[in-house]
Amino acid sequence: MNSDTKLRFGRKVISVEEARSLLYEYVNHTEIESVSLASAFGRRLAVDINADHPVPHFRRSGVDGYAVCAEDIEQASPEQPTVLRVIERIPSGTVPRWNVQSGLAARIMTGAPVPDGADAVVMLEMTDSLQDEGRNASYVSIKKNVQAGSNITPIAGEVALGELLLEDGTRIGPGEAAILAAFGHAEVPVYRKPKVAIFSTGSELLNVDEALQPGRIRNSNSYMLAAQVEAAGGSAVIMQALSDDPLQVETALREALGQVDLVLTSGGVSVGDYDVLVDVFGRFEGKLLFNKVAMRPGTPTSGAIWNNRLLLALSGNPGASFVGFELFAKPMIKAMSGCKAPCSAAISAFLDVDYAKGSAYPRYVRGTTLVEDGCLRVRPSGIDKSSIMVSIKDADCLIYLPAGGKGFVRGESVLIYPIQ
Repeated sequence: MNSDTKLRFGRKVISVEEARSLLYEYVNHTEIESVSLASAFGRRLAVDINADHPVPHFRRSGVDGYAVCAEDIEQASPEQPTVLRVIERIPSGTVPRWNVQSGLAARIMTGAPVPDGADAVVMLEMTDSLQDEGRNASYVSIKKNVQAGSNITPIAGEVALGELLLEDGTRIGPGEAAILAAFGHAEVPVYRKPKVAIFSTGSELLNVDEALQPGRIRNSNSYMLAAQVEAAGGSAVIMQALSDDPLQVETALREALGQVDLVLTSGGVSVGDYDVLVDVFGRFEGKLLFNKVAMRPGTPTSGAIWNNRLLLALSGNPGASFVGFELFAKPMIKAMSGCKAPCSAAISAFLDVDYAKGSAYPRYVRGTTLVEDGCLRVRPSGIDKSSIMVSIKDADCLIYLPAGGKGFVRGESVLIYPIQ
């Protein structure tokens, strides 16, 4: 058996998990760069972030009301309110001028510093404001007693000095952005977005802006994969579609591999006469990691290391290409970006329809979830064929169906992998 025949027909099948492990051996973090906080949404932190001051750094009122000494109002009730003289008004963002002593109170706003001497804040709704025109003085009638400490957040009550706020590898979302802003991080160290070159192969492919021709189709896979790359946190570079000429493909891949962190190809990995990636793998000086995975769709998915850069060759069928990206490329891109748990965790759901097709290999079916009577249910997104493209937009998960010949029935519990 010559090398080309062996690569096409003598392939060793490995599991999805084994294929991932082989790829992960060559995954490294990208370099660290500094970006403005306004540009950091969706990026991953490259350092731990610790609190350089407590939050709050002053005793903070949690409500609009009056700062008082709790002992003064121990007997306060609607029938017998306690009257205190108001010595000042404290808006948020100002500093109190006076201490609150027994018999006194300070009008205070939410978020304002509580004056020294006061150990409770009474909500405005529990009070009545009084005015003594003769003495030109303000008073407050307190109609309910509250315990010491009520409605006051103490210093460091939210965050202690030195506390770990965000870990290296954390994805920056709205909450993380708020924390970074609160602690003065106008510039944020993040991992550079992995740069991913995308090639589709096949002489039948037309550019998106070309008119349809007999027997030819527009190159949709490259744009689908580019969207998946961006969603995973990478930076996609759509390359010119390649023909079925092995020399042209090898030259293009060699050039791209020197400029990006990962190369993705779609098409050309099966056993047909024009599956060009098989010819390239048979003569290139890189290392072929695997070329057959125990999965449907996308069994001929292949991985290689070439000039210290990763190459992932996906099936040309849109559904198989989509699934292969989710299982292999997405975790690699997330890991390069600093993510410590790059693979989606499986959750349980109930099949909402019968699924009659068995398989010698586990299936990863594009699925759509729904909640019914408090139960998470899932069904295939349209026709479950790897060549079907239009149903990809409806998929929000991959349904994992173990290998076997009997198929699955409605109501059966299955595992699903959410697609974010």
